[in-house]
Amino acid sequence: MFDRLQQMEVRYQELESELAQPEIVQDQPRYQKAMKAHRDLEILIEKFREFKEVMNGIADAHTMLADPDMKEMAEEELSTLMPRKTEIEEELKIMLLPKDPNDSKNVVLEIRAGTGGDEAALFAEEMFRMYLRFAEQHRWKVEVLSEREGAVGGMKEVTAIFEGDQVYSQLKYESGVHRVQRVPATETQGRVHTSAITVAVLPEAEEVDVKIEAKDLRIDTFCSSGPGGQSVNTTYSAIRITHLPTNTVVSCQDEKSQIKNREKAMRVLRSRLYEVEMERVHQLQATARKAQVGSGDRSEKIRTYNFPQNRLTDHRIGLTLHQLEYVMEGKLQPVVDALIAEDIAQRLKADANAA
Repeated sequence: MFDRLQQMEVRYQELESELAQPEIVQDQPRYQKAMKAHRDLEILIEKFREFKEVMNGIADAHTMLADPDMKEMAEEELSTLMPRKTEIEEELKIMLLPKDPNDSKNVVLEIRAGTGGDEAALFAEEMFRMYLRFAEQHRWKVEVLSEREGAVGGMKEVTAIFEGDQVYSQLKYESGVHRVQRVPATETQGRVHTSAITVAVLPEAEEVDVKIEAKDLRIDTFCSSGPGGQSVNTTYSAIRITHLPTNTVVSCQDEKSQIKNREKAMRVLRSRLYEVEMERVHQLQATARKAQVGSGDRSEKIRTYNFPQNRLTDHRIGLTLHQLEYVMEGKLQPVVDALIAEDIAQRLKADANAA
């Protein structure tokens, strides 16, 4: 590990020298690339240099132990430095774990009502509201691309883009089946019903991530419509795009402008096709995938929300919180942090076994 860190420090120093050259500023692509590489290494190298300072302190303290007059001071110094050494080593191991290249990406979030009819649609709306409040806490921007209301309210489905800092890193564990257990408002016997919704979290793909040929697309236009068939506008501004090779269909009618609806629909299409490619890669890396929290598969039941017991259970990590009302207000961070911690623990274990 330390040989690798020393090599990375050498690279960091090379980047510092490169960025100090006046001519590099004239070459903006090269300058931006060097700046990003330098920034990506900065925190790690600072931690490594702190580790080396601690190690030097430990070496000096061991030397002082031979002097009877300095022994007590040396022992006191070691009692502080040795735990710090262990702590920094663990931090460095985590920092050296491979980064998910999608963590910094924006997210296309899709929620669909599943089993449970009207109750599932109502829960889908509540879950979307929960994610909106979570986004507010992180100062993310949310843009609804399309939504379809349920027969008695709620949402049959909704698609939105979440934009901001490290969105995918926080939301990527939400993909899967979310099950709700509660007494529906329409239930006269007081019986608890079980319903479910599916959540898909797709990292937003850039044009360079997914190449889409114009010949592979069929684009249809139609009039936007609201609940109950009420016309939203009378122009053919709504867009439906079909990717013929994969039969992937995306529609958007949120904007009055056909051009804007097309741009939004293409963002969702790129993200869905990117997800297909990621799934293919994950299948080729089956061993690595087992070292992750869940598979991200939409068919996997990941969480249960039991309202009578005020209980949330995440089945992947065995986490149970009796603070369901708190979570539904958007205070999802304790759950997200627990999932991230478990993911890191599993990857550290896999890394140690591989070594």
